Amino acid sequence: MSTKPRIALIVGSTRDSRWADTPVQWMLEQAKARTDMEVELVDLKDFDLPLFNEPASNMWMPSSDPKAVAWQKKIGEFDGFIFAVAEYNHSITGALKNALDQAYNEWVRKPMTAIAYGSMGATRALEHLRMIAVELQMVPVRGAVHIGGADFFAVHPMGGGKPLSDIEANIAPAAKGALDDLVWWANATKTARDASA
Repeated sequence: MSTKPRIALIVGSTRDSRWADTPVQWMLEQAKARTDMEVELVDLKDFDLPLFNEPASNMWMPSSDPKAVAWQKKIGEFDGFIFAVAEYNHSITGALKNALDQAYNEWVRKPMTAIAYGSMGATRALEHLRMIAVELQMVPVRGAVHIGGADFFAVHPMGGGKPLSDIEANIAPAAKGALDDLVWWANATKTARDASA
């Protein structure tokens, strides 16, 4: 049995026209190239979550919706998270916020980072996500990948539409730093969770 931390790369947009798949595939390659983690792509599109409609979060009582329970079970498999974050009106997508709300216990005491993209690198959205993560008792690491400004407009289809490899030199160091921190915290929190189980 592997002792490497299991990491979910969560696609935070469910739009048919989303660009998320491009940065997600790049980040997946960076994570899979490492030997200190196991990573799995988790796409919100695959879960068809209803809007949160439980009497309370599963911190207080079990969820009744089978789709919410399936989501909680999936999230519970992991020791840490990488979120693909698109910025919509200075925040995260509604789909991602709903997915976060559909679970509680499964996020607790696990680290998170992100690959965030938008004209401003989705900085504001990621800061909102970090605040939500703290409330869910996650451990947001400092490092993240931001695709913004000239880099974003060079690779986004509504801009230059170039391959992500054209900006890789600009974002690869941030990915390494973020993943280094994520693995460190995943190992630390996993050890602590195991000790208190």
